[in-house]
Amino acid sequence: MTELSFACTGVRADRYAAGPTLVFRLRVTAADGARVHALALRCQIRVEPARRGYASAEADGLADLFGERSRWGSTLKPVQFAQVSLMVPGFTGETEADLVVPCTYDMDVAATRYLDALTEGEVPLLMLFSGTAFTGDGGFQVEPVPWDREAPYRMPVATWREMVEQHFPGCGWIRLPRDAMEALLAYRSRRALPSWEATVRSLLDDGAAADPPRADPLRALTGTTGRTDP
Repeated sequence: MTELSFACTGVRADRYAAGPTLVFRLRVTAADGARVHALALRCQIRVEPARRGYASAEADGLADLFGERSRWGSTLKPVQFAQVSLMVPGFTGETEADLVVPCTYDMDVAATRYLDALTEGEVPLLMLFSGTAFTGDGGFQVEPVPWDREAPYRMPVATWREMVEQHFPGCGWIRLPRDAMEALLAYRSRRALPSWEATVRSLLDDGAAADPPRADPLRALTGTTGRTDP
């Protein structure tokens, strides 16, 4: 069988993509300069959060995923990031190809919540490969890509933030059930509000106005004990 190895040499945000997209540069090497007619790859990418440290603010942002920092010894498990396919054209010995990975800013997705909580540094990724190789110098052979092929990579947090900023400049993103979205739209229409931001701010203001005033703890104490101010 042809011995194949993989390495990730870089990543960039695709500024011309219709949606948030990262492009990883992948290097594929066939041992002993073997000839590969084509390579049909499947790549699973996962985040390995235990392979980096976290500032206090980052730890607070990760509490809903992994719990309190004291529990991270048992909760800091790998997080699925993406699963994509790639067809690598024929080559001899070594080649490079772009691995295009569509991303999401859906905060219900664990990987997005993890990445959004990071402020700096790098994201520890592990790429796991499988698939089919079409090889042979004097003929044509079909070989499986072994399941143990993998490549670690540390993606700069800045690259992720650049990608998000290209498509959601200065904004966040939230997904709502259809009935909640219809109710929100009806509220916006009744109030003739010009934007979704104005709609949410109006709801927040209404909620704040409806909150009962907080009791004065000192007044409550003196009322209970019968004591008065001097």
